[in-house]
Amino acid sequence: MDYSKERKQFSKPIAGYQLTQAKLADMVTRITEAQLLVYRLGRLKDEGNMTFQQVSMAKRNNCELARDVASISRGMLGANGVTEDYPIMRHMANIESVYTYEGTHEMHTLILGQDVTGLAAYDS
Repeated sequence: MDYSKERKQFSKPIAGYQLTQAKLADMVTRITEAQLLVYRLGRLKDEGNMTFQQVSMAKRNNCELARDVASISRGMLGANGVTEDYPIMRHMANIESVYTYEGTHEMHTLILGQDVTGLAAYDS
């Protein structure tokens, strides 16, 4: 956010352009959705009604969201997104590991698919 207000292109901050504002609006909306998902999951846990499928949904959604937001953010930084001046590449690498070790996106997808259909796609 700060960078988009400071970085000028064609005599005005890039935050003043429609495409940048659309990216920021999408990111803040998706982050808020992810926060609401885990808030609800916490409530379900407190009530004793949380299922492991719901945990898979939250992990799957929020890891993918973090990956997408980091990628969009890196793009907004332009060439600065690959320098050591900004930590976005470190964040992207960290998110890639979470995307993989949190049960992997694919496994969470299969868990949710089974929950929805009643059929396990990973049984042989």
